[in-house]
Parts: sequence; C-alpha cells; structure tokens
Amino acid sequence: MADLEAVLADVSYLMAMEKSKATPAARASKKIVLPEPSIRSVMQKYLEERNEITFDKIFNQKIGFLLFKDFCLNEINEAVPQVKFYEEIKEYEKLDNEEDRLCRSRQIYDTYIMKELLSCTHPYIEEICESLQGDVFQKFMESDKFTRFCQWKNVELNIHLTMNDFSVHRIIGRGGFGEVYGCRKADTGKM
Repeated sequence: MADLEAVLADVSYLMAMEKSKATPAARASKKIVLPEPSIRSVMQKYLEERNEITFDKIFNQKIGFLLFKDFCLNEINEAVPQVKFYEEIKEYEKLDNEEDRLCRSRQIYDTYIMKELLSCTHPYIEEICESLQGDVFQKFMESDKFTRFCQWKNVELNIHLTMNDFSVHRIIGRGGFGEVYGCRKADTGKM
C-alpha cells in the first residue's frame, strides 16, 4: 500500500511540475547570457582553424540553420523560396503516415516543382544547398546573424554543467543503480 501511495505522490508531483512550467514564475531565473558581439573575430578564427566555417557545417547545425534561415527571410529575398522548399522537403521526410506523405507531396509539387523536373530520384536538397552556398552564404558570413552564430558557438564551447545548473526537487524512485530525482534545468525551466 505504501508503494501505491508513493507512486500516486510521484505522479501528482510530476503533473504539478509540468503545469507550473507554463506559468511565468516557474520559468527560468537563470538565463543564458550571450557574450559581447566583439567575440566574433576570435570565434571566427577559432572555428576556421577547426574547419567549422563551411556552408555544410553551419547549415546542418540547428542554430546555424535557424540563423541562416532568419537571415534569408529578412535580408535576401531571392533565397526565400529555396529555404522554404528545403524546409518543406525536410518536413515531408519526417512524415510516417502514407496519406500525409501523399498530401504533402502534392502540396510541394503544386507549390515548387515544375512537371519536367519531377522525378523520384531528383537531388532537390543538393541543388538547393548548392544554390545557397555561393553569394547568399557569403552575405550571411558578413551579417549580424553570423555574429550571433559565433556568440552561440562560444557559449556552447564554454558551457560546463554542474549541480548548480539544476534545481533538485525530490526522489522519484530508487533502484539497483541508484536514485532518480525530479530535477529542473535552471536556464530552460524544463524537467
């Protein structure tokens, strides 16, 4: 009976924690602070030495893609259709349901693809990336968005997690390998 009470207490605790996450007071009190924009030159040199300043490396990282997309949507109008087409293809690739895939493929076809280019093996992703690699990527490298990318890379390289980065609430369970605690990350507020 004590086990059942413990389980119920744990469930109610976790549900309360998840609900409290949405309220402003429960949000992170410890926010990530980006370094000064002047870090750009140092980080650019550091990343160049490690061959991390290439279109593929930046474009295939989540933060790099999001900043590049924001740059294209706000600064380079001619790249907007290519970025949106790329995103549509990536969303299509994530779909599992065959009906959803068929509907999405029809939508993509109607929006972006001319009939003479349609084939199952056409390398659209490669063509999009090749067209974005040139002038658009060079403009991105000179923009404030690239400065923001360098700031985030600096944070990523200097992050050291400690117990102070978490608020530990209570033991959820015990097992053969130790104890499981209910914790919340201080800077994101996530359980």
